[in-house]
Amino acid sequence: MSATAPTDYYALLGVTADASADDIKRAYRRLAREHHPDANPDDAGAEARFKEIAVAYETLSDPERRRRYDLFGPEGAAGGPGQGPFGSAGGLGDIFDMFFGGGGGGFGGPSGPSGPPRGVDLEATVRVAFADAVFGTEEPVTVRTAVGCDTCEGSGCAPGTYPSRCEECGGAGQVRRVRQSLLGQMVTASPCPRCAGMGEWIEHRCDDCGGEGRQVVERTYTIDVPAGIDDGQSLRLTGRGAVGPRGGSAGDLYVHIRVEPHERFERRGLDLHCDLPVAMVQAALGAELALELLDGTEQITVAPGTQSGTEVRLRGRGVPRVDGRGRGDVRVRLVVETPTKPSKDEEALLRQLAELQGHPVAAPGSKLFTKLRSAFS
Repeated sequence: MSATAPTDYYALLGVTADASADDIKRAYRRLAREHHPDANPDDAGAEARFKEIAVAYETLSDPERRRRYDLFGPEGAAGGPGQGPFGSAGGLGDIFDMFFGGGGGGFGGPSGPSGPPRGVDLEATVRVAFADAVFGTEEPVTVRTAVGCDTCEGSGCAPGTYPSRCEECGGAGQVRRVRQSLLGQMVTASPCPRCAGMGEWIEHRCDDCGGEGRQVVERTYTIDVPAGIDDGQSLRLTGRGAVGPRGGSAGDLYVHIRVEPHERFERRGLDLHCDLPVAMVQAALGAELALELLDGTEQITVAPGTQSGTEVRLRGRGVPRVDGRGRGDVRVRLVVETPTKPSKDEEALLRQLAELQGHPVAAPGSKLFTKLRSAFS
């Protein structure tokens, strides 16, 4: 790098005054890698040289600023805040990002400490009665979680003390390492192992939380289970998870719903399905039967001559939609029951009916009749 004219931006970049934009960019890339402070940790003047090179490139890579520089020199080319080619007066940090994959550290880039990390999400499972899942309910959920320490108010410091800047990373929260590769020197950044990326070091830790700023406790929350929720669905409770260390925000709590089966009803989507036993004579002659639903009683009309498997649909008596827009249906399957142990009088009437209809039946006392009777006993 030429030192004969420190204010000559062309000389700083090692190009001529008629250099093209591509020539200027190539020269800057080479010099930026060569003079980057991280690549010269033992050279106290590396930072100043790198800043000069960056300013020269900012000026000459912008056509208007280059024109003013050619006419009036460095003072005439200086732009106001936000006028550089990188969008802000602190654009040097973006230059670091462009070439080294990280922030600019002490040069104004976004490589400062990341701050307290967010807490983890938690999961819990709640078993809900069938009817409660259909119509909604409230259920308690107990989880083991992390909450802010009351003694240190989440700072992790002993009362009356404060954190100091981490000596290993200088408060940046990151440490940079230079390594050789096929492409030359590469700079990598990683969270500081001493302060875990916080940028701060606690000398006197809180006795109650050991410097974590949080404690593990059991907490019970009452959750609203919405009407219409189905088995296997989950509820998300924002901010009810564990808090992060040293004042970090809380994660979320995910509650997984498990619905207990019902003795009569089966859910399929928004519809409820059930069977309704119908006596043979009721199916033949017709009847009105009462069906107990989850929210009341409904009269079911059995038309004369109803066959087993006939479905009756009760519109709007099924599962409510979670968004509250209507309900599904109840689908009732009529199951005609055949007498299994008819009395002598009932058997006589059945034989008389069979004779009237011309249906052959097994004779009384026959092996077939005996086997059938034993099969239903």
